[in-house]
Formats: sequence, C-alpha cells, structure tokens
Amino acid sequence: MPEARDIRAVLFDLDGTFADTAPDLAYALNETLLRFGGTALPYERIRPHVSHGATALIRLGFGLEPGSDAFEARRRVLLDVYQANLCRDTRPFDGILAVLDALEANALTWGIVTNKPSWLTDPLMAQLGLATRAGCVVSGDTTPTPKPHPAPILHACTQLGVPPAQCVTVGDAQRDIEAGRRAGTATLAVGFGYLQDHDDPAAWGADGLIASPLDLLDWLGLPADG
Repeated sequence: MPEARDIRAVLFDLDGTFADTAPDLAYALNETLLRFGGTALPYERIRPHVSHGATALIRLGFGLEPGSDAFEARRRVLLDVYQANLCRDTRPFDGILAVLDALEANALTWGIVTNKPSWLTDPLMAQLGLATRAGCVVSGDTTPTPKPHPAPILHACTQLGVPPAQCVTVGDAQRDIEAGRRAGTATLAVGFGYLQDHDDPAAWGADGLIASPLDLLDWLGLPADG
C-alpha cells in the first residue's frame, strides 16, 4: 500500500461515495413502477440497491432479469425518468465539499471513476456545479471494460498525470476496491454508502475503512480547513 503521505490524487466512486444519488434513483424506480401498474416501494428498501445501477433497480422493483422485452421496456422508462430528474434531491454527501476544498488547498487533485454511463454522469456533475473542479471524470463507458476491471482507474491516473502508486481509490462497493487494487492504487472502503445487508466492507481487502468523508482527510493527514 502507498503511504498516505505519498498520495497526490483521490479517485472517488460517484453513487454512494461522492454524491447521495439514492433519492433521485428511488424516485425514478417508483415512477416506473407506477407507470407499469405497480406500487411504489419505501425509500429504505431501494437505497441499498442504487449503487448497482438500473439493472439492480428493475430486478428489485419487478423481479425481472435482463434479456426479456419486459425488462428492457422498464429499464428504458426508468432511465428516461432518471435523466429528467438527475438532481432533484441529489447532493454531495455531507463533508465532501470540505474534503475537496482541503485537497485542492494542499495541491492534491481528484477525479470521479464511476460505472454510471457518461450521458448521465456528465450532466449530473455539471448540475452539481463540480464538473470543472474535477481533474477527470471517467464513466462506465469511457473504457471498454468498467470496474472491477482496472482499466477505468488506470485511465483516470493517466488523465490526472499521477502514477497509480500515488493515487487512492475510494468507493462503497467491492468492485471499486478490486479495481483500485488491480490498478495498483491505495484503496479506501466507505461505510456510509449504499451497502446491502450481506456487504462487509472490512472483508474487501481495502487499505482502510472510513465512516464519513472527513475521515479521508484524517487518513491523508490533512486538516479539514485546508
């Protein structure tokens, strides 16, 4: 593992790590359920699934698997609703903006590496007002293979001009940690993301586990006030 003091760049997963996108993804699923004659689900039931994308949400809401016409029709509606409501209630997690301020004040760069497709990632980052601050934004379709393949992490390192050994990958899913480890970065698992009951971040092999965004600054040895 790279020593924390050697880190020059932070690579954040988006959903469940950098931004709390669950309210708008839950809204999109429930709108889709209602349009197809179903019943809306409680937010608390939807939240743990949103890091795994539209496929997981359709599976949760309708009990359907990919490959059927019914599945694809519902997935298209969900994505259309979500695209039109990307930032109704989505916000950076509490502490993220302070983390970004501290990173930038200490000459560390940061970027986003997500499996979300670019046609959703790019407008969301713009609507959050953070697109121009990010050193890179790598989406699920930026490289031929998404996380847990290391290609997106390696691409982000190249974009930032920082070797993997001086980067840390931060994420709320096992695939984030696997991708970071395979790419040769340090890794931090977050305990505040969209975890399902069977998830055990402590077992993912990350170099650390953080309970809040501000814990990242402690791990890096940076003051919260920059």
